[in-house]
Amino acid sequence: MRAIITAGSRRSKLALIQTASVVDRIKAANPKLEVEVREIVTSGDRDRHTQLDRLGTAIFVKELEEALLRREIDIAVHSAKDLPTEIPEGLALIAVSARQDPRDALVAKARLEQLDAGSRIGTGSLRRSIQLCMQRPDLQICPIMGNVDTRLRKVASGEVDGFLVAAAAMLRLGWEEKITEYLPVDSFLPAAGQGALAVEARLEDKEIYDLISPVNHLSTWQCITAERAFLRELGGGCRAPIAALATIGDRDLKLDGMIASIDGSKVLRGSATGRPDSAEEAGIELARELISLGAEGLIEEARGC
Repeated sequence: MRAIITAGSRRSKLALIQTASVVDRIKAANPKLEVEVREIVTSGDRDRHTQLDRLGTAIFVKELEEALLRREIDIAVHSAKDLPTEIPEGLALIAVSARQDPRDALVAKARLEQLDAGSRIGTGSLRRSIQLCMQRPDLQICPIMGNVDTRLRKVASGEVDGFLVAAAAMLRLGWEEKITEYLPVDSFLPAAGQGALAVEARLEDKEIYDLISPVNHLSTWQCITAERAFLRELGGGCRAPIAALATIGDRDLKLDGMIASIDGSKVLRGSATGRPDSAEEAGIELARELISLGAEGLIEEARGC
């Protein structure tokens, strides 16, 4: 068994905190194992101007996956919401951490319902923009890029009146007190995988799988499996705003999903239930239900934009 492995991480403050939390779990499961962290700058870190929906979340993982394939690192740690449904040949998702709060959060000068008409709210996510417009069409949505520190400075300077962000990001950064409001999932359905961390490795590397498998959180794995199956069946590599969240009750898994047109004029939403050990089936079932309601047209429209 190896005495040392290398984990790849994006260089941002948040990414390094996330990677450190996964590394701590790996060490707890393997007390004699040493884990080095290698910082890798991704395309997403270099491009601070193009809106995320135009670039796609793969820009945050591509260089990490290339480092895995070149054997420069043994595992890569990602935000699960950034990991595309199509994983390169030779690689695999091997574990996910216990999910932190999956909700979106508002960081602003007032709660959502109390914001003045015309208030400027920043987000780089089309999914968030559309759901925000559904709740407060009188607000002004401003494209915003950069890390959380940058966004906080823009609120402090008055450039924007607030911004939307994954609650998990704020919690991991230790900035819970800066959250103005946690947004309810019935109005703001999160991105597939939001709140969980994913560990990717080479498919052939059984030794790494044996070292990392104790870190995997089963119920989160089942939820992420359902959400990613929903995304994949819809063709989630397109720009269409898609959201999904699975939860597990006493016996059943429930999956809520949404897809919208690029301009937000049409929104399809539904839910499916199934057994946690058949999570992928629930994702496929819900995707096919929304396809029967017209999701295919929304996907084709998004691909043409």
